[in-house]
Amino acid sequence: MERFVTQDQLVSLGEFYRQKGKRLVLTNGCFDLLHTGHVRYLQQARALGDALLVAVNSDRSVQELKGPTRPLNSEQDRTEVLAALRCVDHVAIFDEMRVTEVIKKLQPSIYAKGGDYTIETLDATEREALNACGAEVKILPLVPGRSTTRLIDQMSS
Repeated sequence: MERFVTQDQLVSLGEFYRQKGKRLVLTNGCFDLLHTGHVRYLQQARALGDALLVAVNSDRSVQELKGPTRPLNSEQDRTEVLAALRCVDHVAIFDEMRVTEVIKKLQPSIYAKGGDYTIETLDATEREALNACGAEVKILPLVPGRSTTRLIDQMSS
């Protein structure tokens, strides 16, 4: 299977893993400045199943989420760096504010999210899509003191 997956390939990717009886893990985020917290989180997410797909916010959606000065790295650069990590099997870019459509198309076995979320604070449409496909939700711990915002603040002070 391809490392870089288009939106059109998500359905067949999910079917591929289900037919093989494998557990596909999905996570998502901006991953603007990759740091130790991201790497440890992605390694933990990958350990939950047989393969990991990282859905990366497009440049447009990062701007909507984080403001006009973000992202610092383009979506192509962010996905290339993520795809180079041994723990990442597949990378896809999504343009929406929420990962709901990716969930619906991919139908992962497991959805991993960082510890700054709880199941209750996940977007309601994302939760509905996860429930509909029977995905298990795993909240993974944050690495204390590691965040993109913190790095940006340190660089600008």
